[in-house]
Amino acid sequence: MSSMLSSALRNLPVSSAWAAGAFTRSLSCSSQFQSSAQPKTKKSLAKTGVKNVVVVEGVRIPFLQSGTTYADLMPHDLARAALQGLLTRTSVPRDVVDYIVYGTVIQEVKTSNVAREAALGAGFSDKTPAHTVTMACISSNQAMTTGVGMIAAGQCDVVVAGGVELMSDVPIRHSRKMRKTMLTLNRAKTLGQKLSLISKIRPDYFAPELPAVAEFSTSETMGHSADRLAAAFGISRLEQDEYALRSHTLAKKAQEQGLLQDVVPFKVPGKDTVTKDNGIRPSSLEQMGKLKPAFVKPYGTVTAANSSFLTDGASAMLIMSEEKALAMGYKPKAYLRDFVYVSQDPKDQLLLGPTYATPKVLEKAGLSLSDIDVFEFHEAFAGQILANLKAMDSDWFAKNYMGRKSKVGAPPLDKFNTWGGSLSLGHPFGATGCRLVITAAHRLKKEGGQYGLVAACAAGGQGHAMIVELYPQ
Repeated sequence: MSSMLSSALRNLPVSSAWAAGAFTRSLSCSSQFQSSAQPKTKKSLAKTGVKNVVVVEGVRIPFLQSGTTYADLMPHDLARAALQGLLTRTSVPRDVVDYIVYGTVIQEVKTSNVAREAALGAGFSDKTPAHTVTMACISSNQAMTTGVGMIAAGQCDVVVAGGVELMSDVPIRHSRKMRKTMLTLNRAKTLGQKLSLISKIRPDYFAPELPAVAEFSTSETMGHSADRLAAAFGISRLEQDEYALRSHTLAKKAQEQGLLQDVVPFKVPGKDTVTKDNGIRPSSLEQMGKLKPAFVKPYGTVTAANSSFLTDGASAMLIMSEEKALAMGYKPKAYLRDFVYVSQDPKDQLLLGPTYATPKVLEKAGLSLSDIDVFEFHEAFAGQILANLKAMDSDWFAKNYMGRKSKVGAPPLDKFNTWGGSLSLGHPFGATGCRLVITAAHRLKKEGGQYGLVAACAAGGQGHAMIVELYPQ
């Protein structure tokens, strides 16, 4: 498929001039939106007989580059801090929460159900159930929609959903030979049996199994897949660097203007209080161009500068039925409306989840692309984002790979990730989805829109998209 995509899609160039122009337009249009937002009057997506589910609040502790301030903590410490930040921000009584769901990807063995451990640490009742889900980069999306389903089904009125990732301390295992020997040794009854087993240990037994952000089915790292995807769609290194620079520039501007309202401070034990993300670093195209390819060497186009970085962080979101929220005196931020999950080929289409999910969620909601006021897409790699935009705008791809009669179209960049994205803000795998949703809600209020579309890709060739509707102001 890769060769087919390469030959067919290279004729649909995303030129560097287009990328640079879009970058400039995005900056200017974002400013215009913020200064002259006008309310929209579109139809509501409420459905007869279906409970309205609302977001009351969403928070996250600052997303930090792995190996920095959070390095000595454990995942449940970060999740607990996010939960406590949510409690402080909302003053919601702990005993009102019916259920807690958290997403994570790289699980700490000692706290495999990190939702439960974080909840107990944050002071929730031991009578409040909590469970953990994993779905790669859309893990907290799954946590949110699990909560939506519980509320819509009438099983709960109040759910806390979130996600956490600590890439500073990922589990490193002994080799399988060593693990097997150690487990057998633990069952040995006599000294002779134990000595016999120990004598069989060889030097290669001590080689650890290091974790890798790689697909189990293909043994290919995600960065390698991103490089091949960019090549298949004819996206240059310069275009990727330009998009990454856009992300960092917009994130820096949003941070300085106080737009990242979801960030709550976190007093790290034994260290200073962390108040802001530390991965936002606008550079220059000249400096970015000096970096060597990170995955496909020496000719690849994916580098550390145009990729999301390994990140530590956690998020938490308070989700309620509309009736419960109003009864408790809350003013919701947004409705969580239609959502879809998609799955496709995990090799050549690993990172194309938004392309497949976007038209499906629009059709489900009865909307068109032009109805959407803000777009929040997960940025795993600049090449991945540009490939998705190009695929969404290709009739050829729609007909040959999606079974559609025509393309859905590409989101306009003046509505797209205008407060930065995962490339600059960071990407704690299990926590990103909540950030996307609450950012969409905040942007809708700030910019005067009504509908937001959140979309993300995930390992395994999966994806998610959701419609967020601004709550009446």
